[in-house]
Amino acid sequence: MSQTVRTRPEGSRNVLSEAYDTALLDLDGVVYAGGHAIAHAVDSLGTARAGGMHLAYVTNNALRTPDAVAEHLTELGIPTGASDVITSAQAAARLVSEQVPAGARVLVIGGEGLRVALRERGLEPVESADDGPVAVVQGYGGPDMAWGRFAEACYGIARGLPWFASNTDLTIPGARGIAPGNGAAVEVVRIATGAEPQVAGKPLPPMHRETILRTGAERPLVVGDRLDTDIEGAFNGEVDSLLVLSGVTDGAQLLAAPPEHRPTYVDADLRGMLTGQPEVTPAEDGFSCGGWTASARGQELVLDGEGEALDGLRALCAAAWTAAGDGKCTLDGEKALSQLGV
Repeated sequence: MSQTVRTRPEGSRNVLSEAYDTALLDLDGVVYAGGHAIAHAVDSLGTARAGGMHLAYVTNNALRTPDAVAEHLTELGIPTGASDVITSAQAAARLVSEQVPAGARVLVIGGEGLRVALRERGLEPVESADDGPVAVVQGYGGPDMAWGRFAEACYGIARGLPWFASNTDLTIPGARGIAPGNGAAVEVVRIATGAEPQVAGKPLPPMHRETILRTGAERPLVVGDRLDTDIEGAFNGEVDSLLVLSGVTDGAQLLAAPPEHRPTYVDADLRGMLTGQPEVTPAEDGFSCGGWTASARGQELVLDGEGEALDGLRALCAAAWTAAGDGKCTLDGEKALSQLGV
């Protein structure tokens, strides 16, 4: 796939919730963290929905079923139906179903979300490698998943069963901080077996395909907090993206982003869906946004001016990404970011 290398965030004269027909929203770090709604999420999503935007919730977390996710969102004040939720478990189940016989048994290393998704595709989830499975599928099983489940996966893989993973996110945000995600568990099995799983979730094509099939989106906007899943998934699907800074990504990671991790738009949280986006324009010695001008001088990124911190960050992105071209920016942006408090 050949794409033009993005060298700065884009502006938009139109409100994003009007410019796109469907928001493909990540959940953890975007809508909620640790089960509690992130500030401004409920009101922002309500306003976008009232304006006619379709909201779809796309998560790499394979633990919970779409029904459970929808119920949780509704309890938070975000009315949601199960059909509005797309999980990596569903993408993984479709991937498995395309490669095994109808009605086949599949060894599940994970939670109820995977079991429900497999049954939806006409497959039978089982708990042991001795139950006659024809494949192994692994997804996030929650913080209390027993170590023996990883051993069960290894037994099946050692017998030659194909191995599927819902996703490989190394971390997952929670109320107390960042915790190990399914990717960390996948690494345990990978190290023990030497095998490589087929992965369904973001940023890979099976998840994007599942999302488009289920939502029918024609002008989708991916909204996420992770560069290596949400933004890269949008890049792979050749659709626009909005990075919100309410989750795991910080300013330094954003400035260092390679082309596949550079979002179309950057904003603090979901309120960014309800506004246009400011233009980042070339300046004499760099790039300007709002009251800020950012440039590359020697081995540093330099920021001059004053104004909204997000405008300064957008200008810094332009300076960093332009200097990096199709690579990662290695210029020191610590001082410039400290001026913005990000």
